[in-house]
Amino acid sequence: MHFKAALPLRSGASVRAYDLSYETYGKLNADKSNAVLICHALNASHHVAGVYPGQTKSEGWWDSMVGPGKPVDTDRFFVIGVNNLGSCFGSTGPMHVNPDSADGHVYGADFPVVTVEDWVHSQALLLDRLGIQTLAAVMGGSLGGMQATAWTLLYPGRLLRAVVVASAPNLTAENIAFNEVARRAIVTDPDFHGGHFYRHGVVPKRGLRIARMIGHITYLSDDVMNAKFGRELRRAVAQTGTSPDYRYITQEVEFQIESYLRYQGDKFADYFDANTYLLITRTLDYFDPARAYGGNLSQALARATCKFLLVSFVTDWRFAPARSRELVKALLDNQRDVSYAEIDAPHGHDAFLMDDPRYHGVVRAYFAALAAEVGL
Repeated sequence: MHFKAALPLRSGASVRAYDLSYETYGKLNADKSNAVLICHALNASHHVAGVYPGQTKSEGWWDSMVGPGKPVDTDRFFVIGVNNLGSCFGSTGPMHVNPDSADGHVYGADFPVVTVEDWVHSQALLLDRLGIQTLAAVMGGSLGGMQATAWTLLYPGRLLRAVVVASAPNLTAENIAFNEVARRAIVTDPDFHGGHFYRHGVVPKRGLRIARMIGHITYLSDDVMNAKFGRELRRAVAQTGTSPDYRYITQEVEFQIESYLRYQGDKFADYFDANTYLLITRTLDYFDPARAYGGNLSQALARATCKFLLVSFVTDWRFAPARSRELVKALLDNQRDVSYAEIDAPHGHDAFLMDDPRYHGVVRAYFAALAAEVGL
């Protein structure tokens, strides 16, 4: 969807002549009461569910959650996935031509800083175009959960329910530190060229690989990593029966976990944009609705009027259950209708993407209750 009018940003800058890529699933009913907005996390997109015909490995990033007969049932609900501004999957971002550039260069490092609130405003404009005034629900995991939270504060009258999964009211210092290390890996790559690497015909893949490896470590729990890889050597090393040569520091891949991380890094560097990574991790860092209220989250959430479901996972140490409980307490301080589930799943932060029967059972029941409430 193309927007000619400029989008004012929280920074004071703006983006003009921009596009937002989106996908929809199911059918919008006559009174437009069954719309559900799904907000994506860092490296996901508008492709929430289903597969593209003729394309292998094109499954949507939340296909286990969204679809016919699934917890978010598209036989009942009209689901909308929007690719956020600044991403690299279709919506206007650093890889697109800057309309203010005299020489037709892409934005690169000149793409303006965007915030969670900016994304929510752009999503609201897209919904306006679709003729949807009120959402049955806004749902997201991780950074998507932050967007769902922001929806309840910026447009409290436009949604009935918010589903916030594996998220937090802001990032801890440790989380910001992980993001900064990943960013430094990118910006110190010799191929980065101050963010204008496309002008040089290169991509800072080394930095992207390391950034992804760092991130991936934080998404998994220690138990999952031990169960999946342990201290296993790669098959070729194990079959030869050789021992490490302790006289030298080797750069070879010897352990299975090393092989896995390098594979994930290589794959990520082939499809993700470096400037987008820098942009979105900063968006994560900046989100803090309580900041304007002296750090008082209860005051910040007083504007929210909808019903809430919050879900956390015991082994998620990046967005720990304690962070979800902060949101729960702040909402209860305001006497809001809140349901909370803390799932003892082993997968760490990635658990919000997994097909855990307890987790999916909670979401399924919540959306079934929502369907009854709006008469679906």
